[in-house]
Amino acid sequence: MEADLGIQNVNLEKSENMERHRTEDFISSKELVVRRGAPFRVTLQLKGRLFNPKTDSLRIKVLLGRLYVMMPVTYSKKVSSSHWAAYIDPEDLNLQSPSIFIVSPASASVGCYSFLLCVSTQNGKKTCTLGKFNLLCNPWCREDAVYIPFEDQREEYVQNDSGLLFMGTAMNMVSRPWSFDQYEPSVLETCLNLLQVSPQHQKNKKMDYLSRNNPVYISRVVSAMINSEDDRGVLKGNWSGDYEQGVHPSLWIGSGDILRQWADSGYSPVKYGQCWVFAAVMCTVMRVLGIPCRVVSNFNSAHDTNANLVIEEYYNEQGMKLNFSKDSIWNFHVWVECWMSRPDLGPGMSGWQVLDPTPQERSAGVFCCGPAPVKAIKDRRIDLFYDIPFVYAEVNADVHAIVVSKGRVVSYDKDTEKVGSVICTKAIGFSRHKILTGDYKHIKSPTASLSSRSSTLSDDSTLRRARPSKGVSLKLILDKAPVAGEPVRFMVKVVNKQRVTKTMKVYLNAQAKEYNHSPSDTFWANQGVVQLAPMEAKVIHQQIFPAQYEDVVGDDLINLAVVLEDMATQERFLASEEFNIASPQLTIQIADEDSIVPRKEQTTTVTFTNTYSHPVSGILTVAGAGLIQGKIVYRMLPLSPGERSEQRITFTPIMAGTKMLQANLSIDKINATVRGFKMVSVHRA
Repeated sequence: MEADLGIQNVNLEKSENMERHRTEDFISSKELVVRRGAPFRVTLQLKGRLFNPKTDSLRIKVLLGRLYVMMPVTYSKKVSSSHWAAYIDPEDLNLQSPSIFIVSPASASVGCYSFLLCVSTQNGKKTCTLGKFNLLCNPWCREDAVYIPFEDQREEYVQNDSGLLFMGTAMNMVSRPWSFDQYEPSVLETCLNLLQVSPQHQKNKKMDYLSRNNPVYISRVVSAMINSEDDRGVLKGNWSGDYEQGVHPSLWIGSGDILRQWADSGYSPVKYGQCWVFAAVMCTVMRVLGIPCRVVSNFNSAHDTNANLVIEEYYNEQGMKLNFSKDSIWNFHVWVECWMSRPDLGPGMSGWQVLDPTPQERSAGVFCCGPAPVKAIKDRRIDLFYDIPFVYAEVNADVHAIVVSKGRVVSYDKDTEKVGSVICTKAIGFSRHKILTGDYKHIKSPTASLSSRSSTLSDDSTLRRARPSKGVSLKLILDKAPVAGEPVRFMVKVVNKQRVTKTMKVYLNAQAKEYNHSPSDTFWANQGVVQLAPMEAKVIHQQIFPAQYEDVVGDDLINLAVVLEDMATQERFLASEEFNIASPQLTIQIADEDSIVPRKEQTTTVTFTNTYSHPVSGILTVAGAGLIQGKIVYRMLPLSPGERSEQRITFTPIMAGTKMLQANLSIDKINATVRGFKMVSVHRA
């Protein structure tokens, strides 16, 4: 008597499926990784007799937690994109080891699935076997809510595992390399576990699993889970200046270390993050989940605590900026945009959506922000979800610059252009920025008057008395974007617009500041007197030397202000500029750049020239996802001013593609990091 039919083995055809689903770079994943809305193939190894399509039947049960769907395996390739289905290609039926295609709907929930495959025979006997797979969103599938129509966009916003974050100031943008690390070991699993650790899942597993079909829901959960304010989130924010209990936010170079540390600690928040760290880690999680994502920087970003679209900045009569207002302007603020359709908001609101994981204000009781359609921000559609008024203010508030003397307002000026002056992201396929400002706002004409907006100054009559004077025009102009090791050169241009001689007192003041804080104490000041004949223009040239700013500034910025006082009328005039000083760069050279292939050792040289006015030493760290496992760390011995240091490093790439090699030199005793990066093309062997 012949043995009855049974299942010996199931082959998940991992390499074939993952190549077809564009998940082949997740090579470290133990499980099969596939995208929704597209079939994947599993092959049965049967034992006993051959499979008989007329009398034997196959069924598949797919499970997500306790939710499941049962489906028969059919012999028709025609399947609906809205239901789970399984079929055997009738033209390719191998009775010894049949291939089954499993198709998930384009709106299936994201998560870690298991499936049971059961074969039943005519005499009622049944054998089953179990498999597992991770299911992600599918930006290549037209029916998926995250479908993005161009291949170069999918490569950049889903598959690219490195990028640039833009910081500094709009005048002197700094591009900081970042490794998203989505293909590094355990990162995929940690991103899926982030959904399991979320309060939504802990509270109601069934509702959470059902809601995970929707990128709007997923993105709100992730936005809240990146910070640790309301949950067991990934990162603890810290803007205090004291980072002894953890890592200074400037020292992170990629998301992998942060996500691994979070998972290894049993989901205790990693210390510490600031806006660009929160945004970059969120970008990693979204790209892993298959949702197109990019990191966006907003220069001069307003934090308008009282929602009146006005930010007040106060100065004393010597040009020192004062910490009087609860409102603030961050020199830059970093968030992410994710691409998705928004059927919940009606036509026209699909596309890029702002999400901000930095904990600033609560949204529906939780520290998260978005998804807010970029189109809705531009059109000020504050009736729509989510958090549009907050993001609108970040890019559109007016700035009132106020000089106070002995508790009295003595000068008042208004700037409608400063906030949201530049909004940008990394360009597709290039190591440079792409401007997005026009997507967020109707660029104002310089003459647009916004005097109807109210101010929160308590003494409105004083404010009216202190309207800008027509008597003198004052400008503060930097010669060029300042560079470390060189003097900061600037000029003050004063024009007497009246037909009377004026004697003016000039006060100059420089303070160091972090990007999101009021400045600290004055580190450089100067004053003098200027005589102006009727209708005369004068230019005053000034410079701040490296020895005066180097130990104070580091990675910080400088707030530079000039106040003029008319000796006859006591009128005051203010001009100010905030700027960063570009650090020196590390240069990275690779010996044989055109013949880099996986598993072949390469040599690179990292060079640093000390442009500081004093000797420096520090720690050099070199890393590169897909190029170097872990990190290479060296101690750099003291270098005199002008001296050069070269460090040779070997690395062995493990996967093909364009990869980023990063080098960071953390300089001792001053809060400064010198960075460099090089894009490396690893060719298929």
